[in-house]
Amino acid sequence: MRSVNIFGVFMCKYIKGSFEPILKRKYSTKTPGLLSDINVLDLTRVIAGPFCTMTLGDLGAYVIKVESLDGDEARKWGPPFVHNNKDSFYFMSVNRNKKSICIDFKSVEGKNLMYDLARKCDVMVENFVPGKLDQLGLGYDRLRKINEKLIYCAITGFGPTGPYAQKPGYDVIAAAMGGLLNATGERNGNPVKPGVAITDITTGLHAFGAIMTALYHRKNTGKGQKIDCNLLSTQISSMINIANAYLNCGIEPQRWGTAHSNIVPYQAFKTKDGEIVIGTGSNAQFADLCKLIGRESLINDERFKDNSVRVKNRDELIEIISKVIETRTKKEWMEVFKNASFPNGPVNTMKDVFDDEHVKAIELVKELPHPDAGTVKVVGPPTVYSAGGNSARSAPPTLGQHTKDILSNFLGYHEAKINDLFDKKVVR
Repeated sequence: MRSVNIFGVFMCKYIKGSFEPILKRKYSTKTPGLLSDINVLDLTRVIAGPFCTMTLGDLGAYVIKVESLDGDEARKWGPPFVHNNKDSFYFMSVNRNKKSICIDFKSVEGKNLMYDLARKCDVMVENFVPGKLDQLGLGYDRLRKINEKLIYCAITGFGPTGPYAQKPGYDVIAAAMGGLLNATGERNGNPVKPGVAITDITTGLHAFGAIMTALYHRKNTGKGQKIDCNLLSTQISSMINIANAYLNCGIEPQRWGTAHSNIVPYQAFKTKDGEIVIGTGSNAQFADLCKLIGRESLINDERFKDNSVRVKNRDELIEIISKVIETRTKKEWMEVFKNASFPNGPVNTMKDVFDDEHVKAIELVKELPHPDAGTVKVVGPPTVYSAGGNSARSAPPTLGQHTKDILSNFLGYHEAKINDLFDKKVVR
């Protein structure tokens, strides 16, 4: 349920010499979106978990971000920071559409507050080291006794079992151990970390999909469950063809830079003022490329007549194409290729990305009001639904911004109880 219904029910607690209601009034938290009837208890920090819960929030779920009194450590991952160095833009990138409450849940009062939140929530997402929340009385076995319909999703580095279960996990560690770094970089060069935390993001998306599946299962059965997602397993599963080639053929991957191991040409080429990427996945696309760059003779050349021999003669073909591409600018080639049958595009800076006419036309960037900065810009949800809504509605919260609101309106605590929690520093 998304509201506190006290019709016919009056709960009281003796506070400061008189009986005062704990539950105060009916309050609806419903927002537009396909998940507008779902409440999410978010105990995640950094990237993977927050990306998952932000995705739920974009779809209308009411996401309560529970932070320690010091806050999510990603708030300090800067510069750059929002106004007055309060929060990093790193933090801002994965925490929109959430409410922030600060709770010391190591205290008895804090645990009881967490239990009240768990009773009202449909989903809980956490990314503590396995067993940590069990020690605090907030693990799945405890919370499912409070709310048997709760869907509890744990996101960890290595999962709850196995020799590495207690090992802390970060994106780059999972990327290294899962084979991604070894397969990434220039030919004959060093391993390279991707420019963003892609293992975190894919794990967050796997967690989001798992939660949606569990919600569907609960709708049919009435039962909640525990979900375990981890960075290492997600990274290994993301190795797709590379993993499969090793498992079945014993082939270790090479590093190819921007090139493709099985398709030629399929890589970045230098122009007069930058790089463009060209890919030809069929003979017809290769023929189209040859015509557009004025090298029709390559089409029937025995060395390049189909993809298998193009792969074999990769270096010769790339050298020929490179000499042509470097004679013009990115903009000139994009004009030549604008109606091409093969995929192509410039290697953009972030300025190029957000100046792009297509990106502007689809209005992907959203501007949201923020209590300190005035407004902040975010990249909105990439998926479009024909009905139901998927949107960036509110800026990432400041630390503890909604503590009183959640206690008062979501949980229905009376003001005296709320003041007592603040006085005892159970909440901030």
